[in-house]
Amino acid sequence: MDYVRWGILGAAKFAREHLAPALHLGRRGRLVGLATSTPDKAAPFEELVPDITVFDTYDALLASDAIDAVYIPLPNHLHVEWALKAIAAGKHVLVEKPLGLKASDFDAVIEARNASGLHVAEAYMVVHHPQWQKARALLQDGAVGELVQIDAVFSYNNAADTGNIRNRAEMGGGAIPDIGVYTYGTARFVTGEEPSEVLSTDITWEEGVDVWSHITARFPSCHFAAVNSMRMINRQEVNIQGSTGWIRLTAPFNAGVFDTARVELHRPGLETEVFRWPGVNQYVLQAEAFNAAVLDGAAYACPLEFSRGTQSMIDMVFAKSGRAG
Repeated sequence: MDYVRWGILGAAKFAREHLAPALHLGRRGRLVGLATSTPDKAAPFEELVPDITVFDTYDALLASDAIDAVYIPLPNHLHVEWALKAIAAGKHVLVEKPLGLKASDFDAVIEARNASGLHVAEAYMVVHHPQWQKARALLQDGAVGELVQIDAVFSYNNAADTGNIRNRAEMGGGAIPDIGVYTYGTARFVTGEEPSEVLSTDITWEEGVDVWSHITARFPSCHFAAVNSMRMINRQEVNIQGSTGWIRLTAPFNAGVFDTARVELHRPGLETEVFRWPGVNQYVLQAEAFNAAVLDGAAYACPLEFSRGTQSMIDMVFAKSGRAG
């Protein structure tokens, strides 16, 4: 078969709005199945794919021979459990981030992946976007001279949505698990380095979840600072600054939604070179990369080992704060 047949476990809003269209529209993939016990929640998926098969349980979808790969957008605390069940059922797996709530949670999934030969990955879409590939190439080519610092911010305000899983500690909520993976993980991606030390943490907690944080860390080549919040107006930006230039990403995490993806390279004398990617959908790129990995064995930009490294950095942040994540 020359395409991947996808199923989704649960009719999550994010799946409905972003991943379902991407999985169905991406080259060499088709969305053929959805597991939900609520017919009303299935309706939007049926509008997208009129002949989609709706299963009334997750287990029923996993047992189907008509499904090759599953996307798991369940609450964070269920990711490992259902990823392992999907692998045991012989399915390739794309699971929402964070896959685990601590780095050691990844180990059983990596072991199961290795034993099965299946492709299993965390849904970390940003590394598939050409803006991050361009930023990494510019940095590696010495466009900023000697790297000195990276600063990043990612915020939104969901204070009024008290039932949101991100506001619920028992479901693995919190701003750092939700969006710290982006500020921390992209610093790792663009430098190719791991943090050597978390230098400082300032975290505001509400009902057991982090809602605002400012952290600083040391990477081998630079200083790093990040703000993540679920209590501030939407903002996102990354700056990569060196001795002779700096790179600014204006929509580094929700490209095409927050703003048009743009990478600015600033040089001495107010010289600026701008690269733009209007209309590029990073979710579609992620789906197509996953399909190529399954069908062709193509290299994948975000293996589980990379995702585990980001979770290790999150673990370091919480340990530095004196409070478990």
